[in-house]
Formats: sequence, structure tokens, C-alpha cells
Amino acid sequence: MALSLQNAGSPALISLTSFGNAEVRRHGQLYFAQLSHRAGANGYEVREELLLNAAQELPALAAYGRAHQLDLVYSCPQPLFAMDGSLNTAAVQHAIAASHTLGATWLKMSIGGFASQSVAHSAQGFAALKSAIDGAGLTLLIENDQTTAAGTVQALQRFFAAADAAGLVLPMTFDMGNWHYLGECALQAAQLFGSRVAYVHAKGVQRLPAKWVAVPLAESAAAWRAILRALPSDAPRAIEYPLIGDDLVAVTQQELAVLRDATALQAKAS
Repeated sequence: MALSLQNAGSPALISLTSFGNAEVRRHGQLYFAQLSHRAGANGYEVREELLLNAAQELPALAAYGRAHQLDLVYSCPQPLFAMDGSLNTAAVQHAIAASHTLGATWLKMSIGGFASQSVAHSAQGFAALKSAIDGAGLTLLIENDQTTAAGTVQALQRFFAAADAAGLVLPMTFDMGNWHYLGECALQAAQLFGSRVAYVHAKGVQRLPAKWVAVPLAESAAAWRAILRALPSDAPRAIEYPLIGDDLVAVTQQELAVLRDATALQAKAS
């Protein structure tokens, strides 16, 4: 179920939103994809919400990824299920098409409004989703987001149980930080979902007076090493926290080193 990187010893990607939404929109995602590669990343996660001209940007990002044998993930912010609990067929078809244009092997989405429907009535939606994914030649990764309906342990357990029962076994994108926004224990979630985790959004978190914020791993108020140890060591990990500094290549190299060192220690201990 785990993703397979070209350099399995250093499974480290960059989610391009890490460079700041305003800066990414200003320079374009290709600019930061190239920067990530120069810093030593094995690939990058393209964010649909930051595309200004998908028809131009996706082919360019695809060409760069192919030329350098990089691993590509497409992140679609549209949910799998609408708020009435029905499968968001248009969103699924759109996301698959965009993933194909990018040349991505992996598509990341959240479950959205699945909880609005009865599990007994979910079989049709799962059958349609399975048909779409099976014919697409890519892997759909389910992410825990920051909403109660699609990011709590209970909501995701219910979804995965129903999907498994319908014969649709889906791997998971485990976002280390999002659990905190919902008052969930990230370590407990890692222990519960670890066996199906195929991709990790690595991030630290700190609590401000009014909200949680993403920070580099070394600055985290959470036990980030313990969380990583509870997840598969061969699951690729993508940095998804602010990368800021005058020398962004050097900053990115440093953060990749932190993540890779933690991964290497985990692999050595297992």
C-alpha cells in the first residue's frame, strides 16, 4: 500500500503550499518545484488551489517531473462526497483528469460529506468510486482534513470501515498536524490508522491563543518523533509547514535533513 519512491532511502517530498500561498501564486508552482528539486527533494505535491492557469502549469510541472524522475502527488481540495452524502462525481472525474495531466501516480482528497449518509446507502457511491479509480491507473489517498466531518478519528473510522466492506480498500494521507485542530490525539490516530498510511504530511504544531499553527518539526509542541515512529517508515513524507528564509534552498535542505534523519533512525530501529 506504500508509495514507491525512486530513492527509497530518502522518501521526502515538498508540498508546494509550504512556500506560502501568496509567494506560490506570485512565482508559480513550477518555480518552487524546481527549488524543491535543487534542495534535494524526491518530488513535490501540486496544490490545485494554488494553480492560476492549470492548462499551462500542469503540463509544465509534469514535464519537469518526468525529466528529473520525480514523484508527483496531486492535491485536490474538492471533497469526495458532497454535503448531502452523495458521491461528488464531477470532482472525482476532474481530479483524475488533472492527475493524468500532471503525470501524478497519487491523488489526494478528503471524504467531505460522507457522514451525511447512512452506511447502508453508501454501496452505490463506493461502487462508482471504485470503478473510476480502478480505470484511472492511480492511487487515491484519503487525507484527514481540519473538518469534523472528514478529519476526526470517528468519521474516518466509519468511512474506512464502510469502504473496506464495499471492497474499496483505500490508503491514507496522514496529516500530523490536522488532528490538533480538531482536539484529536495525533499519536493515538497514528496507532489506529498506521497500517493503512501510505503518505505522510509531516508538520509540527504550536498553539497560539486563538488557534493552532503549523511550524517546522523541531519547533513543534507535539511529540512529532513519536508520531512518526507510529507510522510506516517506508511511507513517503512530505514537508507541509512554512519554509521561510532569505536562502530558501538552504532552508529547504535543512528541513529535508531533519525529516530524513528522523526517518533513517526509525528505519534503523525497526
